[in-house]
Amino acid sequence: MMDLGWMGWTPFTATFFAVIASLLVTMTVWEIARPGGAPRRGVLGFETTRGDRLFVSLLGSAFIHLGWLFFGGTDLWWALGVSVLYAFAVFRWV
Repeated sequence: MMDLGWMGWTPFTATFFAVIASLLVTMTVWEIARPGGAPRRGVLGFETTRGDRLFVSLLGSAFIHLGWLFFGGTDLWWALGVSVLYAFAVFRWV
């Protein structure tokens, strides 16, 4: 077995990667169940697919969390809530 102790895994990093993996699996199952996910033009003015909207959601959530750490401190539960609302908005209107 490979020794991964140098990576500094904590329950939080393991949860983070598990959530990302589950999002990718969910998007794959969604695409298999309902193929296509026709591109649409949202408020940003360019065509996006489901995968594009997931990427924009994850990228925006990272910036929300970084901004929260800089301006608001280390209590990231509020940043998580804002990120979830942001992701819903991206999937709805982008």
